[in-house]
Amino acid sequence: MRQFPLEMHEVTPGRVVEWRLRSTAEQAGERVDAAGRRASFNQDKHFTVAEESRAADDPAASWLAVTFEVAGALDEAALAQSLLSFVGRHEVLRCAFRRLAGELACEPLAPGELALDSEEVGAFDSSELLRGFLVERFKRSIDTLSWPLFTMGAVVRADSATVYLAFDHIVCDGMSMPIVVHEVLTSYEALCRGEECVLAPAPSYLDFADEQRRRYLSIDAGDARLDYWKTFIARNGAFFPRFPLDLGVEPDRMYPIVNEASLLLDAAEADVFEKTCLAAGGKPFMGVLAAVAVCLREAGGPGVYRGFMPVSERGRGTWADSVGWFVNTMPIEFDASPGRDFAQVMAAVREGFAEMIGHIDVPFVRAWELLAPEEFAARSWPYPVNFFSYIDMRKCRGAERHEEWRPASHVWSARANGACSWFQRDTDGLHMNSIYVDTPAARRTMGDFLEALRRTVQEITRSGGFGRPLALPPPRRPALAPAGHGGRSR
Repeated sequence: MRQFPLEMHEVTPGRVVEWRLRSTAEQAGERVDAAGRRASFNQDKHFTVAEESRAADDPAASWLAVTFEVAGALDEAALAQSLLSFVGRHEVLRCAFRRLAGELACEPLAPGELALDSEEVGAFDSSELLRGFLVERFKRSIDTLSWPLFTMGAVVRADSATVYLAFDHIVCDGMSMPIVVHEVLTSYEALCRGEECVLAPAPSYLDFADEQRRRYLSIDAGDARLDYWKTFIARNGAFFPRFPLDLGVEPDRMYPIVNEASLLLDAAEADVFEKTCLAAGGKPFMGVLAAVAVCLREAGGPGVYRGFMPVSERGRGTWADSVGWFVNTMPIEFDASPGRDFAQVMAAVREGFAEMIGHIDVPFVRAWELLAPEEFAARSWPYPVNFFSYIDMRKCRGAERHEEWRPASHVWSARANGACSWFQRDTDGLHMNSIYVDTPAARRTMGDFLEALRRTVQEITRSGGFGRPLALPPPRRPALAPAGHGGRSR
């Protein structure tokens, strides 16, 4: 399972059917739970941005989606029942959000108050037309301010089907996507066999949000738990770590995006890379991060890597099977200066990661609000931010069936002002998906960065380290410039 743009997905044409969630309580004139629950910090900030963007007639739009395959003739009734059971199992998917006395309330409907309405959308005779339909459908149907907050459907063929679900970020994260695949297909297969489906317990994300708010809503900027953040800010010079290369962006401006995905290492190379990282005393994600840091430095960035890194808050099993936004974003820094070999940079990554994990408790949004209040009031991060994410999909629930189910995840955003890169390891190798601003400078910068990174991880695989000092690929375009040069990035 890997993440790549939906536009790259070769979905075999067929007949499209969709299922729309409906509240039977509202249909009967009943009120949903008036008491409600309180949203998490992530959800509150996300919803606030959507509110402010709508008020400014400048709507922010994004979605996360997952697709997977069903072999054989699709039992549409069984799939519909499986989808409804999945929604009933996860309280956050049954929530409507609304602002109450300044706070964001989640109002969950009971599983018994939900129904699915099916709709025959039509038949598509080409993959190109089908992809275009799905992209536009997700854009139109996913709205942070409107319930339901996801869409579900299938491309049905005589001997197979492609199932799709697209979500607003407010109800899920990237690690929720393998859970979607595992639960829907496990339930579907059991229903087709006439058996009862038994799944592991999945505590509610709303309980996680309640616990988080109780612990951190009352803290202030003087709280000792923010000392790690303060130390990072003092060395970084700002709350947000700047992406160190030129993307050609202007201050306070958002841009259309480029969404690209590439293979960095094939399966055999990725296996060798993993062994090399373990031999150097680190984990594969540390090796990738070390390579990223060295490539950024060689392209004009600083010798000390500083960036944001999303970290799962699911814990060791507590929330492992729960759908929700279990992500904390943390700053990480380490020395990647010239002259250090692979083992030395890996040791620095390992030390920096351990220091970061030791201070994981404070939610990112709360730290942002307390330590950078002026920037917190804005609808986006203030400038291109250095961001690194890594997931080993082989460790996800249901991974042993991924070759058969062929799941894929997809992310999309209408606009951006920087660059974000996600790395995934699966049985096919090591992959990279990047979303960045669509400017000539960004296309040059990210193209050269990808080439340098691929060569670097391949060199680590071949030689067990960085080998000779790295340099950029032979010039095929104007040379890169560090961010800030030429006055285009602040």
